[in-house]
Amino acid sequence: MLRMQFSIRLRHFRISTIRIRMDSLDWNQLRAFLHSAEAGSFSATARRLGLTQPTLSRQVAAIEQRLGVYLFERVGKTLQPTRAGLALLDHVRSMGAAAEELKLAASGQVQAVSGVVSVSASDVVAACLLPALLVRLSELAPALRVEVITTNSLSDLRRREADIALRHVRPTEPELIGRLLREATAGFYASRGWVARHGHPRRAAEAAGHRFIGSDRGGRYLNHLQALGLPVEDQNFCAYSENMATAWALVIQGLGIGVMMDEVATACPEVVRVLDEVPPVRFPIWLVTHRELRTARRIRIVFDLLAEALSAPPGQAAMNEAGADAMAPRPVRRARTAR
Repeated sequence: MLRMQFSIRLRHFRISTIRIRMDSLDWNQLRAFLHSAEAGSFSATARRLGLTQPTLSRQVAAIEQRLGVYLFERVGKTLQPTRAGLALLDHVRSMGAAAEELKLAASGQVQAVSGVVSVSASDVVAACLLPALLVRLSELAPALRVEVITTNSLSDLRRREADIALRHVRPTEPELIGRLLREATAGFYASRGWVARHGHPRRAAEAAGHRFIGSDRGGRYLNHLQALGLPVEDQNFCAYSENMATAWALVIQGLGIGVMMDEVATACPEVVRVLDEVPPVRFPIWLVTHRELRTARRIRIVFDLLAEALSAPPGQAAMNEAGADAMAPRPVRRARTAR
């Protein structure tokens, strides 16, 4: 029987971060919890693992007793993880993936995995973040091929428009599995040449006298800037592009002020941060795939590599301890696992 020792951080309900030490937790219990969370019921998990429902219930109950939290609640005929359950789930998934990758690496099977995996992402993420990751993937699994689908709309994974998607919104479809990698930030930037000509605006009030690169003429982007406290109007825009990579190229050329992910902008020496006193725009990065596809080895390899590499910006620790808490839905009723 495999036993592991590790420490995790769980954030749940209204309690601040607490550290739970699990000195000798049975991996079989964690596996029962993982499959139950993904299947949504003990009966489906029992069929998948070849165990009985009472056995699964006892294994999950043992974890709950050990940690002193409830991991599931009943919603109709399905099991829904509590906030504590969601927090633990992300760690258990990482453990399972690591164990599987260790088996594959030890047997040399990773390099033998072949096939095509399609990944959809926004134009900026596809152009600025994915290339370096795909180089790492080609070294890990050279027989794998990746199709990059560049789109700023949501790919319909249920219709297999892509195998994996990088999104900035949480998936709501029950057929999909989503992992919140982290919260990213974006700020306002201009080229160094633009700043030399027009000065360096720092306060929101200074935005009224400058020109911006917009994303649409329908007023959606304008409303967003106004909601941030910038006193701008239609006449402040000198160009528009729904393609963020194109809009960013216009910023670099010195046409006006634009918004960009901080990690992309800081890697670009031609630009500087402007409107520094305006709070950064915060948005989530979700990695999503179809529940059925997650079990395919080629998709799991790509999914896990993207999850590890994108969990933290360059130069920061890869571990994202807050991710599991942010992944949790609205507060849920604390309820004992149905057994």
